[in-house]
Amino acid sequence: MTRYLTALILGALILYGLVEAWPLLRGPALTIDSPADNATIDGGILTVSGTVARAAIFTINGSPVLYDQNGHFSSTLTFPRGGSILTFVESDRFGRTVTATRSIFVP
Repeated sequence: MTRYLTALILGALILYGLVEAWPLLRGPALTIDSPADNATIDGGILTVSGTVARAAIFTINGSPVLYDQNGHFSSTLTFPRGGSILTFVESDRFGRTVTATRSIFVP
C-alpha cells in the first residue's frame, strides 16, 4: 500500500513539474498585428505592433524594442520611398529564436 501511495505522489509531482515547465519547453512566440505583409504605407510613417511571449531579446531590423509585462510592443518607424523589409527576431533565454519578416512599400 505504501508503494502505491509513494508512486501516486511521485507521479503527481512529475505532472505538476511538467505543467509548470511547459511554457519554457515551448520556446518563444511572436505575433505581428501591424503591418500586414506587402502593405502600402502613405507618408512613410508606420506604427509596428504585436505580441511576444517568453522573450529575452526582441529586435526589429537589429534594434532592440521594449515590450510591456504582457508582451505587447508598439514602435513608430519612418521609412524612405520605395520598398523596405522589416525583420522581427525574438530570442528566449535558452537561445531559441523566432524570425518573421514583413515587406512594405512607400509610394
